[in-house]
Amino acid sequence: MTIDPGSIRYLRTVLPRWYRANRRDLPWRGTSDPYALWVSEIMLQQTRVATVLDYYDRFLDRFPGVDALAAAPVDDVLALWSGLGYYRRARHLKEAAGIVVRRHGGVLPEDEDDLLALPGVGRYTAGAIRSIAFGISAPILDGNVFRVIARFFARMESWSDAGVRDRYWRAAAVLVPRARPGDFNQALMEWGALVCTPAAPACASCPVRRRCGALENDMVAQCPAPRTRPAMRSVRRSLLVFSDGAGRILLRRRPEGGRLGGMWELPEGSGRDAPGAVRSGSFRHSIMNERYDVEVFCASGGEPPCGEGEWTWVAREELGGWPITSMTRKGIGIAAAAATRRRRRPGDGGEA
Repeated sequence: MTIDPGSIRYLRTVLPRWYRANRRDLPWRGTSDPYALWVSEIMLQQTRVATVLDYYDRFLDRFPGVDALAAAPVDDVLALWSGLGYYRRARHLKEAAGIVVRRHGGVLPEDEDDLLALPGVGRYTAGAIRSIAFGISAPILDGNVFRVIARFFARMESWSDAGVRDRYWRAAAVLVPRARPGDFNQALMEWGALVCTPAAPACASCPVRRRCGALENDMVAQCPAPRTRPAMRSVRRSLLVFSDGAGRILLRRRPEGGRLGGMWELPEGSGRDAPGAVRSGSFRHSIMNERYDVEVFCASGGEPPCGEGEWTWVAREELGGWPITSMTRKGIGIAAAAATRRRRRPGDGGEA
């Protein structure tokens, strides 16, 4: 992709100015600490900003620096990450913290190769850290940045094409300035998040509308070309909330190494697996390209359905400190809501 000097000057001038006037007040934008910025970038991978806001400050309060994160038990890290999803990110962050302590004296490196050698750090994350934390003229490129560049230059190309992505990385490297590269890269992110959104972009209030190629050529809805996405697969599951007489819930641990490795979850099961189990409700849940239709059953007393693997009983009031999966958290919520409804029925001793 050839970018004319006029477009480079225009974007470098207009976007940072717009960003400084319109940026969101996000907690990681008030720091220049490379560690804190690194944590934010890992949390933001494949996760909405609104979701990350509920976790970021708590995580830094518990693990205020690389040394604290490196020394923490992995279960403590996973517990604080519980509900944020994509748990491999938490494991990689913990592992990478240990590498930073051992190889770099506890100081996050600014060299690109050193950053890329850390688990969970790819080109985008390395570019964000280097430009925002260290003021290095390093490019970033993700789906949002790809979209805004494609629209500005009216390019009908798809993120799914690796060769196209390489060309856009080169374009991003040309665009990022030497002066205040972090502001420019964050302006790209904010432009895609607030204005040049995938659907219904706010073209009328876009800071670069006067030179937007897609707007000029009536191509906004078509730019960029759609990605090739894997087909969604439907999966049916039944979860069993099995409790004992002391108000504890039975959980099992997922095997290490696989998806959600080391996390705790409800066992699968229904009335066939636990006599007397009662259906409490259902919910839908998505992981990657899998869409789950989940039924929740509740049972207590009798023989717990323990098979192979690691099992434990956890008190309900202590679940917040355990690394449990999002599906398990939803299942327990469904069971609790059903129990509340039963207590409120007339004749059950509760309110009508």
